[in-house]
Amino acid sequence: MFKDREDAARQLATRLAAYRGQHPLILAIPRGAVPMGKVLAELLQGDMDVVLVRKLRAPYQPEVAIGSVDESGWSYIAPYAASIGADQDYIAAEKHQQLETIRSRRVRYSPIRAPIDPEGRTVIVVDDGLATGATMISALHSLRRRQPAKLVCAVPVSSPDALARIRTMADEVVCLHAPDDFQAVGQFYRHFPQVEDDEVMALLRGGRSG
Repeated sequence: MFKDREDAARQLATRLAAYRGQHPLILAIPRGAVPMGKVLAELLQGDMDVVLVRKLRAPYQPEVAIGSVDESGWSYIAPYAASIGADQDYIAAEKHQQLETIRSRRVRYSPIRAPIDPEGRTVIVVDDGLATGATMISALHSLRRRQPAKLVCAVPVSSPDALARIRTMADEVVCLHAPDDFQAVGQFYRHFPQVEDDEVMALLRGGRSG
């Protein structure tokens, strides 16, 4: 159990201590992981930015991911999507809606400062936890194409299934807990409030260490 996201980030930083002094680029998946990214960037002496990806929601079950989409429009569709009612028309409409959210966020975030280029950097992608792993799959796929020197996935907690899905997509995966009784990310935090855009933008303003 983590006290909050900041506590989870501090515990992750201990496991990632080898990267301190290597000026890593910490990329947080908005919005929940952005406070964690800020803490990690400070403790590891790196830069912090965001990687924009969105979950594709199941029909009538918006909390369930049937896949994800990245900023370029590339999408991951889970093999079980059709079995819970997500046909091609539904997926196309949901993808369009989530891309609009990504574009809206880019418009809000980019005036603060331009995105940091991950090419040739040690990149650590952080989220506050993985349930299906869908958004992390899109994040890692998106970043791999941009040629980082090393790609690391760092999460406090994950379902065992999600962890298995993403292991081959990163050069290193750091996960503090992958319990068999995993039900939802929030069950592992005592304080797990929603992170709002105003907080994300404030953190981005101070996310560069040097």
